[in-house]
Amino acid sequence: MWTVIYIAPSAKIAEKIQDRLTEEGFLVKVRSIQHGKQYEVLVPESELDDVREALAYILQS
Repeated sequence: MWTVIYIAPSAKIAEKIQDRLTEEGFLVKVRSIQHGKQYEVLVPESELDDVREALAYILQS
């Protein structure tokens, strides 16, 4: 099952997060919500704990 890990305010930010997480070896999906005004970044539930750690590092940089 896919789980939302982050809601990005733009497609550019969502894509940056997706690219960085993919580089780390995670499966990632992005989908538009609110008619393209926000974007959900989703990961498999089984990877949630590991992705949280990687995402915290990505958001700090």
